[in-house]
Amino acid sequence: MPGRLAIVAGSGPMPRRLADTARRAGRDVFILCLDGITDPATAEGLPSATVGIGQIGRAIETLHRERIAEVCMIGPVKRPSLSAIGLDARAIGMLPKLWRTGRGDDALLRLILAELEGEGFRIVGAHEVEGDLLTPAGQLGRLSPDAEALRDIALGVKVARALGALDVGQAVVVQQEQVIGVEGIEGTDRLIERCGELRLAGRGGVLVKMRKPQQERRADLPTAGVDTVRRAQAAGLVGIALEAGQTLLVDREATIAACDAAGLFLVGIAPEP
Repeated sequence: MPGRLAIVAGSGPMPRRLADTARRAGRDVFILCLDGITDPATAEGLPSATVGIGQIGRAIETLHRERIAEVCMIGPVKRPSLSAIGLDARAIGMLPKLWRTGRGDDALLRLILAELEGEGFRIVGAHEVEGDLLTPAGQLGRLSPDAEALRDIALGVKVARALGALDVGQAVVVQQEQVIGVEGIEGTDRLIERCGELRLAGRGGVLVKMRKPQQERRADLPTAGVDTVRRAQAAGLVGIALEAGQTLLVDREATIAACDAAGLFLVGIAPEP
């Protein structure tokens, strides 16, 4: 049995869900909450501690004190400006490396993971803790994309790859072979809402979500679930395409059922490299 697991908890319900899954499998779980980010219910009834988002040194000290063997990072984290983070000495010492490698989310995440690994912690992905989280390939619901939707998906893949290579975002909405919106710092939920306001007359668009080419697979994989479906329906979209094996599909059966009920297709795509 692997050693004690720490879940570094971003926002949303996924950190608690993952903790409960790990506990059912017999794992000893510790929650490292991020001040002002982690939902209060995440650590309820579980051993936990809270650190500021810029307190890298304190986080590492806490993990050592709690005798953590493995670390899993899950849940969205909206990064504030450096001036608002409140960096501790360890984090300040990492800044020169960040300036050299790039200031995007991926560069920062890789730097943090390297610091943790250098301290002897093993980094595990959420899909390693909960085995059925990765999106499978193929048609997942009752509906399938028609020829027009397939063309939208193909364009969305090209745009998402270009965005990802620049460390911009993971998702794009395409309608009638026109790019309606691309994901930036606001995240996928706001992208979908914005595209609902910008939608063209006629048949609705498609959400395409893919892992960035250089994205660290053990943390921050693109995620979709029932809430994504609800937002897509409200925005007038006709379907969702997720990169198979590279995106997390939360509550798979419930999400598929929500797509069927909303009249949306859901597909796992495995585009050619």
